[in-house]
Amino acid sequence: MALVKPCPQCGHSIVHYRNPVPTVDTLIHLPGRGVVLIERLNEPYGWALPGGFVDYGESAEAAAIREAKEETGLTVELTSLLGVYSHPSRDPRQHTLSVVYIAQALDPDELAAGDDAKNLSVFPVGQWPKPLCFDHERILNDYATLLKRVKPL
Repeated sequence: MALVKPCPQCGHSIVHYRNPVPTVDTLIHLPGRGVVLIERLNEPYGWALPGGFVDYGESAEAAAIREAKEETGLTVELTSLLGVYSHPSRDPRQHTLSVVYIAQALDPDELAAGDDAKNLSVFPVGQWPKPLCFDHERILNDYATLLKRVKPL
């Protein structure tokens, strides 16, 4: 969506574009235990995947790894892309577009809430806590569906 605004210095009309803000979420599945979720310290309150905003000059992959470390204490390796979630109402604060990665923890014993996480816990697949923030119930259910389709080797 383009908005026309006057230039603050010369007064000429300039076009300003309102675009979705890029975010990432990292789905960390600890084998035999479940999925790591954080309880948010800030509004909107509730449970969520570790994630956040992509910084200027940062790749989505680097942001996903950074946010996972900041919020869970875990160093992760991204294993695959689960999907991109972009519904305009997915975040009540603003229109965001989230790239969601699946990751494995390289150091699962380092699990500790930090940064924007008030608390964290590991939940068995399909046994999600309430309330879940944003569209994270959809994301988690998409992951559970994916697991049902994938047959073990």
